[in-house]
Amino acid sequence: MKDQPLFDKIDLHLIRILHTVLTERNVSRAAVRLGMYQPAVSAALRRLRELSGDPLLVRSGTGMVPTPAGLRMIEPAAHILRSAEVMFADARRFDPATARQTFLLAASDYLDPFFLPHLVAHLKTHAPMCGIEIHPLSGDSDYYRRLAQGEVDVVIGNWPQPPGDLHLGRLFGDEVVCLVSENHPAVRRGWTSEDWLQAEHIAPTPTHPGARGVIDLHLATLGMTRHITARSPHFSLIPSMVASTLLVLTTGRQFCERFVGLLPVAILPCPVPFPRLMYYQLWHERTHASPASQWLRDAIKTVAAGLRQDDPELEEAPVPVSGPAGRSGTTRSRRIPLKPLNSPVA
Repeated sequence: MKDQPLFDKIDLHLIRILHTVLTERNVSRAAVRLGMYQPAVSAALRRLRELSGDPLLVRSGTGMVPTPAGLRMIEPAAHILRSAEVMFADARRFDPATARQTFLLAASDYLDPFFLPHLVAHLKTHAPMCGIEIHPLSGDSDYYRRLAQGEVDVVIGNWPQPPGDLHLGRLFGDEVVCLVSENHPAVRRGWTSEDWLQAEHIAPTPTHPGARGVIDLHLATLGMTRHITARSPHFSLIPSMVASTLLVLTTGRQFCERFVGLLPVAILPCPVPFPRLMYYQLWHERTHASPASQWLRDAIKTVAAGLRQDDPELEEAPVPVSGPAGRSGTTRSRRIPLKPLNSPVA
């Protein structure tokens, strides 16, 4: 910077004194308004005169008036003070009713077919001037880097081992069940674990070569392999495929329950024991204290809790999120160690 030595001698407090002295046109009144002693204000005015090379404020009759240079400084000084106030106010609070920004999420539709529609509706109701971009989950994405660089604000998933040294907030746990056609033989006669393994299964298309979802990862720990004969990249379309075939979809109960009554399908218990599916949101330390990001995470948790209020393992829902957010958010989190990324699908 060409005038760096001069710039280094100017601070925000000095700009505030300059603006107050020029608008009050009286050092004594400026001192009262600033909550300072008059000698300190006079000393600051002398420093300002030295820096500007101009008297700034001169006597006229019984009072004082700004010089032409002083008059030109009033509005720029006010602009600097307003900008500083806005800058720090924005960092300390978030008012969803007036905010204008875009929230960036990475998520898929396997959590609940109603989740993303309800989340978008919630955001547009409570933060009507904010945009939202939903990015698909993919195995070739480095979510730690994307979160760290601000390409996404939150990642929503159900990896058995969450990726990266990130903050984690639980949304809910879900029972693993099977969705089949009402005409599937297992609906009438039941099935054993062998029957289930030999049945024709449908699963999501791997996000990248060699990727396995939580179902197949758990089966591998048991030394088991199921018979997958169909795959689809569109998880929300799989129930319709199940309804007209003998295919078996194994995933969370909440997802399956949305299609019972809409399609000729039935939910069966899985004969192979599985741990509960755990769904959560991940975020980076970069946005951990951001009021806007805290509000977004609370909104995500509120929507998830509204979809699954009967889950006994669901954490306490956060406080309402329609008002301004302060420096501390309500989404509980814990830090998780660096672990490999696995495909977050059934």
